[in-house]
Amino acid sequence: MKLFLKNIYLEFSFFVGLICLIAIYILAFQFPGLLIIAKMLSFIFAILVLVDVVLLFKQNGIMAKRELPEKLSNGDDNPINITLKNNYNFNITIKLIDELPFQYQKRDFEINTKLNKLSSKTIKYNLRPLERGEYHFGHLNIYTCSPFKLISRRFKFGNNAMVPNYPSFLQLKKFMLLAFSNKVFEFGLKRIRRIGHTMEFEQIKDYVTGDDIRTINWKATAKRNQLMVNQFQDERSQPIYSVIDMGRTMKMPFKGLSLLDYAINTTLVISNVALRKQDKAGMFTFSKKVDNMVVAERRPSQMNQIMETLYNLKTDFYESDFSRLYIDIKRNLNQRSLVLLYTNFETLDGLYRQLAYLQAIAKNHILVVIFFENTELHDFIKNPATKTNAIFEKTIAEKFVFEKKLIVTELQKHGIQSILTAPENLTINTINKYLEIKARGLL
Repeated sequence: MKLFLKNIYLEFSFFVGLICLIAIYILAFQFPGLLIIAKMLSFIFAILVLVDVVLLFKQNGIMAKRELPEKLSNGDDNPINITLKNNYNFNITIKLIDELPFQYQKRDFEINTKLNKLSSKTIKYNLRPLERGEYHFGHLNIYTCSPFKLISRRFKFGNNAMVPNYPSFLQLKKFMLLAFSNKVFEFGLKRIRRIGHTMEFEQIKDYVTGDDIRTINWKATAKRNQLMVNQFQDERSQPIYSVIDMGRTMKMPFKGLSLLDYAINTTLVISNVALRKQDKAGMFTFSKKVDNMVVAERRPSQMNQIMETLYNLKTDFYESDFSRLYIDIKRNLNQRSLVLLYTNFETLDGLYRQLAYLQAIAKNHILVVIFFENTELHDFIKNPATKTNAIFEKTIAEKFVFEKKLIVTELQKHGIQSILTAPENLTINTINKYLEIKARGLL
């Protein structure tokens, strides 16, 4: 009986009918003839409620199932499917309330729909997670109304389910296809002109029409008495390291995601692209100390290891120690590598404090310093200033934007490559830089 009562809910139309009956009873004090009508209507109302209860509770009329992905992709729209089946012999109205993970802090999520008798339906909606970690789903609550719509019956499905939220593997798949497509320029990836030949010799082969005559091997030609050419291949198996700053500067949010999450998503993508290009991919993080190191390799399990390492990374509120970063790179990276350093400098003073360490790293490796534009400042500058204090604020904002450009110039003066990018364009710009460095044979 207790379970029965817990699953009955009164609908809005029930209260409307009840209020109408009360109003008629009140009027009956002035017009006694209405009393008989009020009693008849009360009897009819009670019968309708009873019929509604019998219709909804005479059988287990609804079946529902929530289909969750194995893992969520951070910062992307992840599809959630709910399959509904109506076993009643009449059309029903459904209010669906899914208990979303606490990270969303959403208490008003509901979907209203109708379902014909003895039919099925699939409802789809998207979730966009913004924090990595475990996402716990609660119960799936279905509130069902008959055509009378006086009461509703609650059905509860599904136990608590946990889905891990990983760095954006959907973005990984998208950019993996773009990086090897002939139409990459349509999506922001640049066409990079390959300069010269790489020096990694592959074989000597017979000359065929179209081969570069500059590669003719004259000694082999003299021995074979026919034209022979040297064939070269792209230099491969070069170490590509993504280095992620875990300090307080990477905590800043843009469009719901922190700078750290943008860097993590890009690290996953660039590592996959590097492996597909036959290079070695690795990563590590640093703040007060260097941690979470994945040595650059080309093993089949490398991507899985990188993803698992990135899964639980969190920023701290310490000042990042670039001297410790330099010492660990000098100690552990024995081969000349491409080091993609994801960090953020807001002022020239902040750069000057670390510039000596960046120069020291750049002596032995190809260092690319990747930092972020403050897109909110750009939006603020575009708005016209109407008051005196707004003019001062706009001037200060323009100063910060200009200082970011000065940081790029300062890095170039010291022979350090850099990328200044909006957070949402980080992945595209990083892939462009990687392909450019490979095409120019700088590594």
